[in-house]
Amino acid sequence: MRNKIAQLFGIDYPIIQAGMVWASGWKLASAVSNAGGLGLIGAGSMYPDVLREHIRQCRAATGRPFGVNIPLLYPDIAELIEIVVREGVRIVFTSAGNPRTWTAHLKERGITVVHVVSSSAFARKAEQAGCDAVVAEGFEAGGHNGREETTTFCLIPQVCASVSIPVIAAGGIATGRGMLAAMVLGASGVQMGSRFVASDEASSHIDFKKAVVAAGEGDTFLTLKQLTPVRLLSNEFFQQVRRAEAQGAGPEVLQALLGRGRAKKGMFEGDLREGELEIGQVAAQLQEILPAGEIVRRVWEEFREGLENPVDFS
Repeated sequence: MRNKIAQLFGIDYPIIQAGMVWASGWKLASAVSNAGGLGLIGAGSMYPDVLREHIRQCRAATGRPFGVNIPLLYPDIAELIEIVVREGVRIVFTSAGNPRTWTAHLKERGITVVHVVSSSAFARKAEQAGCDAVVAEGFEAGGHNGREETTTFCLIPQVCASVSIPVIAAGGIATGRGMLAAMVLGASGVQMGSRFVASDEASSHIDFKKAVVAAGEGDTFLTLKQLTPVRLLSNEFFQQVRRAEAQGAGPEVLQALLGRGRAKKGMFEGDLREGELEIGQVAAQLQEILPAGEIVRRVWEEFREGLENPVDFS
């Protein structure tokens, strides 16, 4: 199958592994790329020297295309951008910021640029900035989320109708059937985060992975909307945030409660009580931790099966 996203990135399947903080190192990215999808190194949890090493390790582990996800709100952004340019990275996904800031700089150096958006308005801005594609991420997603709380299956057709560049669906997608549904609505591919958090190669802590596959319906909540919205598993830290918000806490109080290293404590170090545990609603569908290549294979096979065996409406 050759579609817009497969052609844009030079990959076999329009399946993209999101660049999640504390989960998306070179081992995961290279495993997804070797399986025919597009692996992304998540720069959001990396110092510049660490990112450089992960890029080099990834290139040694795969001869297939891979990319780097860079949240634009991070303080070392200029240095991170310089590293991906110097290291010859050909694909960059940006998020959590204004795409006009760096898109032209990257494209002038021959880099394909994709920006993550949560609304049609932001998608249009990304297209105007020169992005080659957008990831339309719905309210169901983990990590940095949109304040609009638009669900993925409402967002995808709206974004597809608003831009002419390819749209990648994200948020609440972990299966081939979910991928098929998103593409019926107009998406040219899918980006999955939570499904790949629960993989052998993800750099997140095993206790966090086990908590993800043990999660049920209603166990995640969108919170910290006064700062940067994130979807979290309920734990003691989340309950502290909820109590503070119920008491009218402002951004300064919430920032102090969040502090530094809270996400690392939870997702990388495995503190399931006091750590920040970012994950999407689709965690409730996940039952096991799998090799990343097996995830790609299963998603693609289920997608193909859905194409060949449509739903019986009789």
